[in-house]
Amino acid sequence: MESLKGRVWRSIVEKRREGRLHFTLIDPDKTSPAEAGRIAMIAREAGSDFVLVGGSLGVSPEATDAVIEAVKRQGMPVIIFPGALNNVSRKADAAFFLTIINSDDPYYHGIAQVQGAMIVLYHGLEPIPTCYVIVGHGGTAGFMVRARPIPYEKPELVAAHALACSMMGSRIVYLEAGSGAPRPVPPEAVEMSKKLIAMAGLESLIIVGGGVRSEEQARALARAGADGLVTGTIVEESPELLARIVRAFKES
Repeated sequence: MESLKGRVWRSIVEKRREGRLHFTLIDPDKTSPAEAGRIAMIAREAGSDFVLVGGSLGVSPEATDAVIEAVKRQGMPVIIFPGALNNVSRKADAAFFLTIINSDDPYYHGIAQVQGAMIVLYHGLEPIPTCYVIVGHGGTAGFMVRARPIPYEKPELVAAHALACSMMGSRIVYLEAGSGAPRPVPPEAVEMSKKLIAMAGLESLIIVGGGVRSEEQARALARAGADGLVTGTIVEESPELLARIVRAFKES
């Protein structure tokens, strides 16, 4: 079980020392294997570092396996971003092992992790402890997990959730506005989250996803201190814009 020794996490840390990180998200329910391979190629050429594979609705194990195989043929490392237990595939390199901190459903605060732990172990995947904070719009993910999305205008509340995530041992705090969100997580929320985590003497990485559609938005999140950025649908809509967003985020 070589993957359980932390190879992907070490790669994330090493890449972060060199600069900011970009993750390309692919939903197996909405993307064929052929299209996933094309997206992975575009993402690699644009400077994306990792591909996240997962979705909140209608994802099957077979579709997940096929998408991951297509992505890996393009030489991109794959991390599972699980929307459900059937989204976990042995063909991936690692899995974000999620706690959804602002879900009202107790399933996502213990039972899902207990069930998922055995699957991750059985598949030999590297678990990366990740805390998921759903903000603003929330999207399908927010609805499916019965989250109470934190209002955009409450950055201090986002930061308090991020601090709690870090104190519970999460290596990654994922601030998510949701797929198709009208706007991303506010930069102020990222800045306050980074400040509180640093004040506590902790070192969780903050990645931000959802609603980023411009270079200006990417720059603002980078300047606020985001360690990583996740984009999904933009790669299909405009590969050229993806490359500009990745460059803006990494160079700001």
